[in-house]
Amino acid sequence: MRTPDLAAALAEIDVVFNGEASRAEFGCARHCCTAEDAAYLRTPHTRLPAELLNRFLHKSPQRFADHAAAMRRLLPQSAHALADGTLEDAGWMPLGLSRVDWRSWPGPQARAVEAFFGAWWREALGAAEPPYPVRDVFEICCSVLGAAAPLLAVWEAGPEADAHLADCVEWWSDDLLADRWPFTWWRPDGEPHARVELQTWLGEHAPARLRPLGLTDLADRTALLALPYDARWNDPYWSR
Repeated sequence: MRTPDLAAALAEIDVVFNGEASRAEFGCARHCCTAEDAAYLRTPHTRLPAELLNRFLHKSPQRFADHAAAMRRLLPQSAHALADGTLEDAGWMPLGLSRVDWRSWPGPQARAVEAFFGAWWREALGAAEPPYPVRDVFEICCSVLGAAAPLLAVWEAGPEADAHLADCVEWWSDDLLADRWPFTWWRPDGEPHARVELQTWLGEHAPARLRPLGLTDLADRTALLALPYDARWNDPYWSR
């Protein structure tokens, strides 16, 4: 059951990207895109086979004559696939939309992109069993939005959101404690700043939300993220 926010965001994506096409795409077998495949990108209002949609969304930008136009063409179908959980490989490699300057697109299009990823993130946080693990949704949304702060700002306490927080902390804490980047493929230009931002937010907000779940040790360990590196590793926690 989609939230009203996500349903509205998808409807807006459908409207503002309606009729988009990448007219310059003619394919090249050497680049793994046949003329038949490329015809989908040139033709608006046509659904792509699921396998082809997945391939186009994760293909290197250099494989397109106009990568940004191709992403606009694919946006309605790809947004619905993300919301439905039917896009293969989501969370395992960069999404093409994270590699285009979508903020430079016309205002309604840029606002629709931002609204969709914000609504998709909020719906995942509130779902007991979202289509993709929340840690993957976080990485995808961060890569597209270019920052973690907007996602952390709306990660409010709640039964489902706190359970997802516990899972994410389990996955990320070892790397973050050692000042390592915890994500698989998302690497922002300001990686050190983004890492500190995430460490600080988790160290300050996560422990109080983990303890009621019975995760006392994880909460204590996560609290160390708020400390400088040397203080973190000299903390009495490690001598228990």
